Amino acid sequence: MDKLLGGFMLAIVAFLTVGCDKQGKPIQEFGLDKLEKGVSSESDVRMVMGQPETVWEDDDGGRELQYPKGPEGVRTWEFIIDKHGKLKDYRQLLTEETFGRIKTGMTKDTVRRMLGKPRTVQQYKLKNEEAWDWRYLTGTTERFFNVHFDMTTGRVTGTSSSDASNY
Repeated sequence: MDKLLGGFMLAIVAFLTVGCDKQGKPIQEFGLDKLEKGVSSESDVRMVMGQPETVWEDDDGGRELQYPKGPEGVRTWEFIIDKHGKLKDYRQLLTEETFGRIKTGMTKDTVRRMLGKPRTVQQYKLKNEEAWDWRYLTGTTERFFNVHFDMTTGRVTGTSSSDASNY
């Protein structure tokens, strides 16, 4: 019985460590465990993640590489490369914290840079509104985050969210 329990515990530990990064945190995207902040190069990021959907050039010579995993995915990754070509940081953009920073009056470009490429863009001409959405996770529930723009000014008029299981 002790051997059986010991083997079972070893299997659980092996299972849990396979799905963790170097800091012991669960891996959210395969390949991230191969990248190290301050050490990995932009070339290393591209070898692991592939071609970015969008590259933003910063005034200081750095770059931000964005990798949306939509339209059915629930993550958009952003990798920040410093002016020396090294990986400074990476983050998942589709979070409640980021959504909370979207404010009325922001431009489409500002929202696009903050959240990455939207899953869909819909125009509602009678309302003079354009709505962008992103699929994301809150806990284990898939939801949509929506940003509403005035079609004339291209500025944010509001945000909303909805349960993705209704679609």
